[in-house]
Amino acid sequence: MIHVLIVDDERLTRELHREYIARLPGFEVVAECDGARAALTAVFDTPPPGGIDLVLLDMTMPDGHGLDVARHIRARAADVDIIAITGVRDADVVRAAVGLGAVQYLVKPFSFPAFRDRLEQYADYRRRMVEAAGPATQAEIDALLGSLRPVGAADLPKGLSAATLELVAATLRGGEPLSAAETAERLGMSRVAARRYLEHLANAGRLDRSPRYGTPGRPITEYVWVR
Repeated sequence: MIHVLIVDDERLTRELHREYIARLPGFEVVAECDGARAALTAVFDTPPPGGIDLVLLDMTMPDGHGLDVARHIRARAADVDIIAITGVRDADVVRAAVGLGAVQYLVKPFSFPAFRDRLEQYADYRRRMVEAAGPATQAEIDALLGSLRPVGAADLPKGLSAATLELVAATLRGGEPLSAAETAERLGMSRVAARRYLEHLANAGRLDRSPRYGTPGRPITEYVWVR
């Protein structure tokens, strides 16, 4: 059983995440917190067998930033994993979170299937970690890291970054079809750059392309996440 700590300053959000976790076999919510200080107390003071395995961590809270929480966790509890769940779409925050060991980065709002996919991917990663006892082969190491790699991150074209790819993917996972211009506006990037990431994900089979009619001129290409 994977023991989960939910950290978010919005009560309704915590309730939603708790409901989602209850629908996933192998996961159990053992604590909930509404702030950064309470989160650190929960991580460091919750004893086994209910000790925290995974923190669903918001980035913006009244008494501290999620990145600071992640830094403290990494300094004292290397065996606790973190999934960032936040409305923050800033690529610098994504890179910092990944650098601090966040195994996933999920952008609000999102659907239950998007949440489920991320948690199942994480559960597969933990299973592989447990099974990888003793010296691992290169293939086993590649498979382990690949279970957490951002979708389509293998063989990224020159000029594309894994962190920004993950941000674009997280934005589309919500289920709403978006054009390159709409994606660029949401993420604060150029339309040309957004289109490159969207096309890469589409070519990797993670997005579907379709024409959007009803506007003057040529139809706009929109992209939707493939479930």
